Amino acid sequence: MRFAPLACLVFGSLLTPTLFATGTEDPEANVNSRYTVETVIVSGDGWSTNLASDHDEKISSSLRSQITALIGAKLNPSLLDDLAQRLRKEFQARTVIHRIQRGTVPDSVRVLFVISQRPARFDVSVPKFLYSSRQGWNGAVEGTATARNNALTFGLVSDGDILAERYTGILARYENTHFGTDRVHLRFQFESYHDLWNDATREALAPGQPAADETSTLYRRRQNFEPMVVFVLARPLTLSLGASFQQLQPELAGAPAEAANAVTGSLQYQHHTEGSEDRQDVDAVYSLRAAARTLGSDFGYARHHWELRYTFTHGKSTLTDDVQAGFLAGRAPLFERYFAGNSTLLRGWNLFQIDPFGGNRIIHNSVDYRYGLFQVFYDTGAVWESGQPAVPRHSVGAGVRQGPFFLALAFPVREGHADPIFMVGMNY
Repeated sequence: MRFAPLACLVFGSLLTPTLFATGTEDPEANVNSRYTVETVIVSGDGWSTNLASDHDEKISSSLRSQITALIGAKLNPSLLDDLAQRLRKEFQARTVIHRIQRGTVPDSVRVLFVISQRPARFDVSVPKFLYSSRQGWNGAVEGTATARNNALTFGLVSDGDILAERYTGILARYENTHFGTDRVHLRFQFESYHDLWNDATREALAPGQPAADETSTLYRRRQNFEPMVVFVLARPLTLSLGASFQQLQPELAGAPAEAANAVTGSLQYQHHTEGSEDRQDVDAVYSLRAAARTLGSDFGYARHHWELRYTFTHGKSTLTDDVQAGFLAGRAPLFERYFAGNSTLLRGWNLFQIDPFGGNRIIHNSVDYRYGLFQVFYDTGAVWESGQPAVPRHSVGAGVRQGPFFLALAFPVREGHADPIFMVGMNY
């Protein structure tokens, strides 16, 4: 009987399968640290990304960096469990499992994370929540129900920060992120707003004023229906094509409604480069909105807009340079005109002092520097009407920022007394 333990040990070792005895996919319990991770693949419902060659915005940058760090390192099964839990939390998934597959070279493996989404989920987000000492409170809240590749959103909005009008109302949106393929997305959006106007805008657009001939009359209600198709041409390049059907109800009782129907399009380029200690992000967008009588529109115009944003991050330091330019040709409604002097353009200025009914030309540059929570910024730009001289303006500011939340004081640069604007909130 003294040989019985030795016999059991030998018999048990014969029953233990080798790592790759059954093909390309093997039990995780038999994987050990002598294998090197060749690549990591993360897949979900209808999408997949190879982190050795692709850059997918579905995964946050911090988590993506940790997962990418697996490549080239020895396999650590306990670390895979931890990353699977983080993926499950970030995607609010039902389950996330990891599998090990044979690599293309000896002693290498491929790690596959499989994300199984919940059959349906409901999320609440706050795209904007902002207080400005000049414009007051502005905000938006949205609730989104998601089932696989379909999302239905309902939102409430009250915003007097971006345009001459304060628009308050509702929006509803349907999105399909896998319309036959994950490279085609489909979206339908409906908006209905009630509009309030500043006295400065009313005076500028009073009958007999030159500005009254440049744009629409004041409207008390605005509705919009906007279908759109998004094509992922390549990983960094996206093309959006659609249409916008807007109805404007004038303030004057009995006046006929006006239509501002336009075709829309945008081309967006996004590129991200990560080194061992720094990260660079480039985001460039060109957008076009064009209305014509042939579309049943009471307005005829073309609105072109360009934006280029470059961000460099090194440790706790982040430097961002954002350049925007645009011009508007033709007679367009007020919501299509350009404005500056808000929470994003010429911060510190009052848009109603710059131009209470906007302009058809704009150019703007903003430079932001952040170290940890601390932020300083410098804005310069101009909004003007074609045929008139552009008046450049400048502003500076400082504050704190953590993610989308910020608190800042912005000062217009001009002769005379300092008249800063205080801003606090979240603005995505």
